Amino acid sequence: MNKALAVAALDRRLDLLSNIDVGGRGVEALLEASRAALSGASPVGAAADLLAGLPRGATVLYTTGSVSRAWISPRVGENDGPAGTAALARALTLGLGTHNVVVCEETLVDGLAAIFTTAGFSVLSFDEAKKASQDGSLATVSFEPFTVNTHDAEREAEALLARIEPDLLISAERVGRARDGVYYSMRAIDYGQGRARIDHIFDLANARGIPTLCVGDGGNEIGMGLIADAVARNVKHGEKIGAVSSCGVLVTAACSNWGCTAIAAALAARLGNAALLHTPAREEHLLRRGVDVGLINSVDNCVDANVDGIPAVTHLALVQLMETIAGRFIAQNAA
Repeated sequence: MNKALAVAALDRRLDLLSNIDVGGRGVEALLEASRAALSGASPVGAAADLLAGLPRGATVLYTTGSVSRAWISPRVGENDGPAGTAALARALTLGLGTHNVVVCEETLVDGLAAIFTTAGFSVLSFDEAKKASQDGSLATVSFEPFTVNTHDAEREAEALLARIEPDLLISAERVGRARDGVYYSMRAIDYGQGRARIDHIFDLANARGIPTLCVGDGGNEIGMGLIADAVARNVKHGEKIGAVSSCGVLVTAACSNWGCTAIAAALAARLGNAALLHTPAREEHLLRRGVDVGLINSVDNCVDANVDGIPAVTHLALVQLMETIAGRFIAQNAA
């Protein structure tokens, strides 16, 4: 098998692994819709190709860390998204020396900063982080709080993009507004209170031709507007909760952390660098750190290391499978 065919086969395996529908949400149908939007290509592969094509030192704007019980407190974040985003940012930083900026609610900055620190990042100011990325002396990330007021969102999105000048935007498990302007949970509960209107940043980036990559598992996340019809048909409450914001590349997953892990694995394969692969040990550290900072398992309504109601050991096993598959690919295709 030539290398191009081997890469395509790896991408398909990562697609399938990350979309095993453990929670019965209908995500496998969303995978097919995402593939169709790419004319049959692998979403994980398309995401990895997008990342591998970035210039060294590129500025990447990430968002993750959804406010999970907004009607109670804007300080309650969920544990799906942050670990995966930190693992993906780590791969990009080690592989391409990226300048990393995370946009989120002011109320979630401290918890997300702890997750990124566990992944190996120093949390610095924007200017300090940019300087470090330019000389390659330190893996860094900076945080930018964003408005929770819809009225201010477009104006602040314009100012943010002008100041940061991102080469790429990545969203993982961030809820976007539905057709009626409400931010819905998977249970069709309005939980837009205290939620940063970050989907407006992605709308503006899409309009300006700035590349966008989104990861989601339920249909209500930023980017799912790309496959809105499939969300309405296949997800419980999908017609009501489906997000309208679209994206350039949409990676579906049974758990958004898995989608991020799969993208990192596909990127590592393309760059031929096994050091970029996420590992079970690091996954465990990140999930345990989530417990330390109070991120919740949003299905079981409590703080623990399980994600979306799926036992932590299952997450470690999925990471191990992806690491093994991509690691063997890298070893077999070494120059």
